[in-house]
Amino acid sequence: MKTTAFTTIHQNLGAKMVPFAGYLMPVTFEGLIAEHETVRHKLGVFDVSHMGEFWVKGPKALEFLQWVTSNDVSKLVDGKVQYSCLPNDKGGIVDDLLVYRVDPQTYLLVVNAANVDKDWAWCNSQNKFGATLYNASDEISQLAIQGPLALKAMQKLTDTPVTDMEYYTFKKLTFAGVKDVIFSTTGYTGAGGCEVYMANADAVKIYNAVMEAGKEFGIKPIGLGARDTLRLEMGFCLYGNDINDTTSPIEAGLGWITKFNDGKEFMNKAALLKQKKEGVSRKLIGFEMTEMGIPRHGYSIVSENGDVIGEVTSGTMSPSLKKPIGMGYVPTALSAEGSEIRIKIRDKALKAKVVKFPFYKA
Repeated sequence: MKTTAFTTIHQNLGAKMVPFAGYLMPVTFEGLIAEHETVRHKLGVFDVSHMGEFWVKGPKALEFLQWVTSNDVSKLVDGKVQYSCLPNDKGGIVDDLLVYRVDPQTYLLVVNAANVDKDWAWCNSQNKFGATLYNASDEISQLAIQGPLALKAMQKLTDTPVTDMEYYTFKKLTFAGVKDVIFSTTGYTGAGGCEVYMANADAVKIYNAVMEAGKEFGIKPIGLGARDTLRLEMGFCLYGNDINDTTSPIEAGLGWITKFNDGKEFMNKAALLKQKKEGVSRKLIGFEMTEMGIPRHGYSIVSENGDVIGEVTSGTMSPSLKKPIGMGYVPTALSAEGSEIRIKIRDKALKAKVVKFPFYKA
């Protein structure tokens, strides 16, 4: 089981540690609901050092990225971040990821922890262009400082203005006295804030500075349990649950990151374009329970007469909304807002209705 630069800190704080994506990670500190509310209303800090980072460099970097990712990388400018996915050759998704443009010949890819090895092999197999690829995953630590007060608190640690940064942008700056930290206004919670990338050797120093800077605002350490409920309230897909090697970006509602521009050729473009034009037989939907029961990953979605029509991909009791919510794939005919479906919870088929994302609106 791998550890991060922050593992000892988590253990000393009394975190409940669990195996996740090959790492020993904190799932909760004081409790999921309290941690969730801290991020929604104040600020909290997550260890996300298990994520993977690949550098893509050289004169062929853009050409390679245009082929291997679904979004249009040519639209990026220096300091901008793009959400995208890696389509496979069978209509599914290898992974979803972030693409950072440092300069026209330097990009950083941030991929999911559980997929680092798979993504690295895939990117190398698709690199027919001669781009320079480097896997820096084991060299980089990452903290996500999330919440409406996060940027205000983190401004104390840098002379570079960060409170007015646009969503999905980044700067290389001196942070907590450490040079060349990547400070990115991204995150997986919908609560605002930033993600900070640093060398492993600087990680503990930066963590302590972040906690000290955030103390007056009520900062707390947050585990992966609250990260999951926060992202689910926003309708953000989780790889391995809501998207995987068999789900297409069109089915998953990710057509907005799948760009069919003239001149952009990418993996499996023709098949995905056909789906976009002709439609798909199933779609990923969000739903709220109208009868009380908590939906969980893997539960069956059934019709009024009990026929299985889909499966819950993510589900929880929403701490912010105080109601059970979930996501899952259903036939397209039942995907419209307001459609009634049923979730099989134990032996009962409980009523639910399709709702629009996000579930939580600030």
